[in-house]
Amino acid sequence: MKTITFYTALVCLFLISQIVFGQEDYQKKIEALKIEKERIVEQEKDALKFEVREINKRVEKGDVSEMEAKSLKEEAAKRRALNIENRVAIVENKIVWLERNEGEVLVLTAVDSLDNDGISVGLQIYGKPTFNFNSKRWKRDMKYDRRTYSDFVFAVGLNNAVIEGQSLDESSYKIGGSRFFQMGWQWRTRVFKNSNWLRFNYGFSFQFNGLKPEGNQLFVQEGNQTVLEEFEYDLDKSKFRMDNLVFPVHFEVGPSRLTKTERTMRYSIRNQFRMGFGGYGGFNLGTRQKLKYNRDGDNVKDKLKRDYNTSSLIYGVSTYIGFDGILLYLKYDLNPIFKDAEIKQNNISLGLRFDI
Repeated sequence: MKTITFYTALVCLFLISQIVFGQEDYQKKIEALKIEKERIVEQEKDALKFEVREINKRVEKGDVSEMEAKSLKEEAAKRRALNIENRVAIVENKIVWLERNEGEVLVLTAVDSLDNDGISVGLQIYGKPTFNFNSKRWKRDMKYDRRTYSDFVFAVGLNNAVIEGQSLDESSYKIGGSRFFQMGWQWRTRVFKNSNWLRFNYGFSFQFNGLKPEGNQLFVQEGNQTVLEEFEYDLDKSKFRMDNLVFPVHFEVGPSRLTKTERTMRYSIRNQFRMGFGGYGGFNLGTRQKLKYNRDGDNVKDKLKRDYNTSSLIYGVSTYIGFDGILLYLKYDLNPIFKDAEIKQNNISLGLRFDI
């Protein structure tokens, strides 16, 4: 369906361009077709003369008799006469067609024959070829056994931190206000040749992990330490965000349906249970803090982009479980949020993941 939509849009663009930039004068096209009729007659007559000469050469060599040669010449003359009649009729029909529509015509051509395994579809606008699609080329590229598929992946949910010596109930960050978002692309490859119960998934993703401190606090960088401190004004919003580029890898297990045809063999995991376990590694692209507060009657918005002593290398473990493309997703950073911190903190996220 995506392919059809693409080519439909492409055809529409060509149609619009023809309208904008003008149309070919169809009267000139009709005059050209009339000249073509005369050329058809000359061409067929020249072809008949050539055939007659070839037959005469065969008589001189003794390959055919005079009687056989006469019969061959009559057949050739009859064939050429019919060719003239049919080809001229085609041209005359084109002339009538153009006159009836005043040149505003589209030509859609299709070829589908026994010795051409496929369909070639072309579009001509005012006699000019503008679009062509050959299904034979697509069929030739189609693999019988496709072992690798790809999906767009995005996930969203709650984010927080596991703080050394504290439980999540004692977290310094708001449970509902701290969130994460992730999006990327993954490839899914069947591990075994004749079974699809185990798949290897790999790809890349952008992670955006947000933390909202409890109370009227913000993050302050003091040397190699990053700590929470009370802000001098009443904060309407305090948000801390880490942006990462990671490369997830997972082993995925679950049933699938096998479909076989003469041309293809496909394993489908649509509407099937799935479970994956693995991890990720990557880089911190940036860290920023956003503050909103009122100062002396003025609404102030501060966007602070700093290092905040956050880890440059990101690595962790992740797992998901669910049905079809809707999955419960859990990830945990093994690297600390802040390097050299006196109290270790690790980012943790729980939410829904969607494979599209």
